[in-house]
Amino acid sequence: MTGTQQHVLILGGTTEGRGLAEALAGEPAARWRVTSSLAGLVAAPRLPPGEVRTGGFGGTGGLVRWLREHAVDVVVDATHPFAETMSAHAAAAAAATGVPLLGLRRPGWTAGPGDRWHMVDSAEQAAALLPALGGRVFLTTGRTGLAAFAGDAGRWFLVRSVDAPGPPHPPRMEVVLDRGPFTHDGERALMTRHRVDVLVTKDSGGAATAPKLAVARELGLPVVIVRRPPAPPGVPAVPDVAGALEWLRAGR
Repeated sequence: MTGTQQHVLILGGTTEGRGLAEALAGEPAARWRVTSSLAGLVAAPRLPPGEVRTGGFGGTGGLVRWLREHAVDVVVDATHPFAETMSAHAAAAAAATGVPLLGLRRPGWTAGPGDRWHMVDSAEQAAALLPALGGRVFLTTGRTGLAAFAGDAGRWFLVRSVDAPGPPHPPRMEVVLDRGPFTHDGERALMTRHRVDVLVTKDSGGAATAPKLAVARELGLPVVIVRRPPAPPGVPAVPDVAGALEWLRAGR
């Protein structure tokens, strides 16, 4: 690493992306220029320090142009583990420009003793399992993932999301607008109050939304978990902000 300021583009919108921006902002300003890019899917996101841009790039080609026009030295893909399209665009743009790319990927969750997990590959597969598992569903796949459950009139859904979901969605549902981190006591109160008998979620990983899994274990509830899509091949990855800082400081 030379003494020249490095322009770091963080593809963010996650706790890890915001944490990395905060960590870099705490270092000498002459070392890093940080731009965080947010997808714009949340109406009032928690903004990281530094420069922030919102919205897509217009595919791989648009990202390639942005990297060149803004003299980006390194990209950190800290998007959500299910942001498959953005991660693919980042990998392709990095290959086209020669800009180094790092994946910042929080580890997925691991089942433990007492867990009744059913792993599936899609929301559609999750929906197909529900008739055999329960009638009151706590659905935490995000507001954009409700279409797969829209045809299920036989179950009642408790849907939690940051912003209100639009159609298509399940005909029988109650919406809770909230964002993590969540607490064990809070999740237990929510799930018992609504008499939830099955939980559906994505393998997002991280501690902020994990308490619901512990509560489901305590209550003996089945949990349907959508597996993560595969990360782009050939992209180095670290599990946390500390690993990303080490990689950046080492000059990649």
